[in-house]
Amino acid sequence: MTMRTRIKICGLTREEDVQAVVAAGADAIGLVFYPKSPRYVTPERAAELLRAVPPFITTVGLFVNATPEQVAQTVGVAPLSLIQLHGDESVADAAAIGAAAGRQFMKVFRVKPDTRPDELLEYEQANRAASPLFTSLLLDTYVDAYGGAGKGFDWSLIPKDLAPRVVLSGGLSVHNATDAVAGVRPYAVDISSGVEASKGIKDARKIADFVAAVRAGDAILESQTHHETPVSRPGL
Repeated sequence: MTMRTRIKICGLTREEDVQAVVAAGADAIGLVFYPKSPRYVTPERAAELLRAVPPFITTVGLFVNATPEQVAQTVGVAPLSLIQLHGDESVADAAAIGAAAGRQFMKVFRVKPDTRPDELLEYEQANRAASPLFTSLLLDTYVDAYGGAGKGFDWSLIPKDLAPRVVLSGGLSVHNATDAVAGVRPYAVDISSGVEASKGIKDARKIADFVAAVRAGDAILESQTHHETPVSRPGL
């Protein structure tokens, strides 16, 4: 039996969007603490949103080049489950942030057209060696901006032995999610703009359709690999 691909819906700003994500069966919600983002929420607003989250849903805070003190202060107000570092934080910076906040963290790798597969493996290994709180890489497309731009990258750059441990992001939609899951076999997928009615405002139907598309990819993998030994994957 194959593992179920985990799903994170990022950039939530409203209680009704939290409810839509939960109703659709997603596994995680993402809150953006990058002030320049149209999806930015204050720690106080995040705390209000978190009160609408039921048990067993992972709550993720996205930060861009924040200091350890800033992240720790945010977590003190909004009790997030996990931290997502989406800026230019060094391996040492990321480890320090995780330690200060007392939270596991994901680290983004923004993939360029000339990125080599071995670079991804080396970066994952460096983060894992630097901190026991590192949980996974989040792979997004390199653009001249932070926080994701809804653009895709060449999935063939992802090493097959790394794919079951990564969170795949960047340019995902209901139209390509099934192929992404079946082709890449990531641990999880992360989407924001692809399920929006407008920036920061989610569309409940698009969320439900995206979750269904991911599950269709899982069904393809199940039919292909039901005789294979399951791949061990990390927790999110």
